[in-house]
Parts: sequence; C-alpha cells; structure tokens
Amino acid sequence: MVKSPVFDPKDVPAQTGSGYPEPYRAKCAAREKRRLGDHAGLKNFGVNLVRLPPGIMSSMRHWHTKQDEFIYMLEGELVLATDAGETIVKPGMVAGFPAGSPDGHCLINRSDKDAVYLEIGDRLPGDEAAYPDIDMLASFKSPAAVFVHKDGKPY
Repeated sequence: MVKSPVFDPKDVPAQTGSGYPEPYRAKCAAREKRRLGDHAGLKNFGVNLVRLPPGIMSSMRHWHTKQDEFIYMLEGELVLATDAGETIVKPGMVAGFPAGSPDGHCLINRSDKDAVYLEIGDRLPGDEAAYPDIDMLASFKSPAAVFVHKDGKPY
C-alpha cells in the first residue's frame, strides 16, 4: 500500500527547546517545532511549523553561510530583529534570508499570545552560522549542530 503524502501537522510530534548551549538555550526553551518536511520524507529542504509562546525567541540573532531561510507568518505577531532594526511581522507576511548575507536575524514574541509560522530552509552540507551579538558560531553536522566560541573553543 502506498502512503498518502497528505497529513495533519498535529500528527507530527512537537519538539520543544533548542540545542543551544547555556546561557542561550533558556531564551528559546519553550519554542515548539513540528518537523513537517522530515515527516513528509523531504531530503533537500526542511519545513518546520514553529510555535513561539509569549516572551520566547526563535533563535539567537544569526545568519547562515550556505542555507537560505524563509518564513511565512500564520498566527499572532512577532518582532523580526535584523541589522536594519525591528519589524513587526503579522499573519500573511513573509521574510527571506539569503545564504551568505551577514545580516543576523531572529524572531521574538513580545505579545501576550502564541505566534505560529512556517520556517523553510535548504539542507546544503557544510553550512555554518554566525551569531553577531554573542560569542558563538555553529557548524551543522549530522545529527546535531556543533557550537563553539568565536575563538574556536567548544561550549
């Protein structure tokens, strides 16, 4: 029997938290991701349904060397923080972050309600991320990211 490609996102287990080292992990601790792309068997790009409760960040402000990222806002309201400043993101709005552009970005829920968005990114090997506001760099190696200080010392 062939499995249908259609599924309900609620059937995908939610993963809560972040792989960041402390003290950064706590800022994303209640972030909830449902890995829709993995559930669908996608290999070349990922699609996550992300829920941010009030007061939670999507990530620390960062940019990727090889990965393009794209978000599509579904519910609630978030603040997008970039080098250009802060922008309110509401349902129906989108944002794209080209690989190699050193403009760090993150989403912050400063509202009193949960916010939900789709996060889409490619999976090119050898990707790294820089975090301009903090002493951290990341290399994305299977199965998890490896975080180091900017001088290369491990966390």
